[in-house]
Amino acid sequence: MDTHFESRFRLIRLKEVLNITAISSSSHYLAITNGLMVKPIPLGAKSSAYPLHEIESIIAAKISGRSNNEIKELVSNLMEQRKSLS
Repeated sequence: MDTHFESRFRLIRLKEVLNITAISSSSHYLAITNGLMVKPIPLGAKSSAYPLHEIESIIAAKISGRSNNEIKELVSNLMEQRKSLS
């Protein structure tokens, strides 16, 4: 299967996001509040997940030295792109 397809549509839970990003849950939620991390997708009444490709995009932006303002713009774009997946 195409790796890009797998990454684009694979959902990961919070525990894996925290492992991949190497931050604490409180830092993760602060990043969401500050617009530096995408919001989770609700899966059910008490569960949610994140698209892996979105998390990978944010990590790549941080590694490449993007500013917080640039990352906020990226996060905003990623959240908007979710609306056009249907």
